[in-house]
Amino acid sequence: MNPESRRNHESAGRERPVVAAVDGSAHSLRALSWALGAAEALDVPLVVAHVRSDALQLGAARIASLGTEPELPDTVLDAVRTVVEDRGHAVPVRYASLDGTVTEALPRAASDARLLVTGSRGHGGFASLLLGSTGRTLAARSPCPLVVVPHEARTASLESGPRAGRVLLGLHPEETPDEVVEFAFGAASLRRVPLEALTGLRLPPNPAALAAAPSPALQVPPPLPLADDTEELLAEARREQEARLRPFAERWPGVELTGTVAPGDAAGLLVDGSREAALLVVGRHHRHRIAELLVGSVAHAVLHHAGCPVAVVPPAAGA
Repeated sequence: MNPESRRNHESAGRERPVVAAVDGSAHSLRALSWALGAAEALDVPLVVAHVRSDALQLGAARIASLGTEPELPDTVLDAVRTVVEDRGHAVPVRYASLDGTVTEALPRAASDARLLVTGSRGHGGFASLLLGSTGRTLAARSPCPLVVVPHEARTASLESGPRAGRVLLGLHPEETPDEVVEFAFGAASLRRVPLEALTGLRLPPNPAALAAAPSPALQVPPPLPLADDTEELLAEARREQEARLRPFAERWPGVELTGTVAPGDAAGLLVDGSREAALLVVGRHHRHRIAELLVGSVAHAVLHHAGCPVAVVPPAAGA
């Protein structure tokens, strides 16, 4: 790539916006505040997107069918514009009224975005974002990292300092795609906060604790390691984690990295850790899974229960 092409490429990257989905609810305004802080930290534009109600879309279509240009005001965006202007901002802000369903319109709007940011609950199509099919479908279809700001959490920002908290990465050394790890390191570097990579290790049960089978014919000795092997398993998992993170740590030498391997369910460990984090980063799905499992069990669980904003990072195209 020649110098001029490189400059054009970098300039285009800087212009990729942060998209904040709003519906006028308090939860979406919390997400909007987070998104505005992210856009300012990244020095990129912010797009405030609202998917118009079915009634408004139908009315606009009927007016258009009469050959008249519809001029129906988007009252949600009008109200949100006032909130943004009152707060003030250091980056360009654009407002977009979208037609279609939430799960179709928002991914289209975020096709060239750095981030798509939503609240955890809201009106209309967002009524059950974390709990219903809308949220799962949106997480599966977003072409860029989706950040969900939960309603019970404080409003996070990309400010530096101890109040910003750490970035927490859910890491499976063998299955987490590179782009997920890169996103976590980039976020920690931008925030100037520590990064903790957390790997949950499911330990097999102690054979002595297994209940006896009801019949001798069914008593097949399980191929399980003994409890004495626990420390060896944890040590091996730590070596695998360190090897997986080493290339990224070398590329981001300014990021204070802590690797943690703990016995237990990964989703539960991440939810517990999210209570003291500013951002939790997980992958959307593992590689080579069938399409129906685009949102994996860990991502699904943390979207339900995490106490901080969650970034669900998609794999690279074709992965």
